[in-house]
Amino acid sequence: MADVKAESGEGAGVRANEAVVPVLGCVDADATVDFYRMLGFGVEHDQRRPYFYLALAWSGFQMHFVDAPKGTDPEKEEGGIALVMVDDVAAYHAAFVAAMRADRGKVLARGVPRITRFRPGASRFTLVDPNGNSLLFIQRDESADLDYGGSPELEGLARSLDEVRILREYKIDDAHAYRRAKSGFKRHGADAPVVERARMLAVLVELGTAVGEDPGVIRARLDELDGIELTEDERAEAAGDLDAVEETRRWFAEGGG
Repeated sequence: MADVKAESGEGAGVRANEAVVPVLGCVDADATVDFYRMLGFGVEHDQRRPYFYLALAWSGFQMHFVDAPKGTDPEKEEGGIALVMVDDVAAYHAAFVAAMRADRGKVLARGVPRITRFRPGASRFTLVDPNGNSLLFIQRDESADLDYGGSPELEGLARSLDEVRILREYKIDDAHAYRRAKSGFKRHGADAPVVERARMLAVLVELGTAVGEDPGVIRARLDELDGIELTEDERAEAAGDLDAVEETRRWFAEGGG
C-alpha cells in the first residue's frame, strides 16, 4: 500500500509521531474481552457504568470500544474496520493462530469471530471480532503497484479466476468469491485450457470447504481435479492453487470448521 504523506508548515507543531487509536462498536463486552485476551491483549480500562468504555492493548497498538449502535448484528459483519500496518504480516497471523489453538484447541476459521486463511506470500489477512468488527492486517511494504485485477485483456475462465482472486484476497469475501467461481466454471470450464480448469477446481475445493459446501460436492470436485493430467510446467503454474487445497484440508481438519 502506498505511503501517503501530508505537507505541513514549519513551526505548526505537527510532527510525524502521531498515535491513532480506533474506537469500534461493542455488542458484548464480556465476549470482546475474552476474545482479545485469548489473542494476548491486556485490558487497560474496563468501564461499564455510567457509560461503557473498553480499552485493550497488545504489542504496539490499542483497541478501544464503545456501545455499538442499537440493532447491530455481529453476524452481518457490518461493524467498523481498522487497518493495521505491520512489517511482517505472516508473523502476526502465526501468532494469532497459535493463540487460538492454545486457548480453544482449534483455529476459529468460520463465522464470527474468526481469522481468515493466509496463503504463503500474501500481504494481508483479516481478524473478525465478536462484534463483527474487522481488523485488516496489511504488510507495510505491500507494493504500491499491487495488481488488484480487472485486466480487460483477460477473458473466459482466466478472467473468472482473476475476479475470484480479488474477492478472496483483497475483499476477504469467501462467499462472494465462491459464487463467482461456480458461475465462471459453469460458463467457461468446459472450453478452458487444462491448467485453468485445474486451478478453478482447486479454488472451488478451497472456497467450498471454507463456506461449508456439502462434502459430497467437494469430493466430486476433488475427484475431477485428481483426474486432470498436468505437465510439470502446468503443475508449476497451478502450484499456488493446488497447494491451497492441501493447506485447506489441514486447516479444517484441525478443527477450524
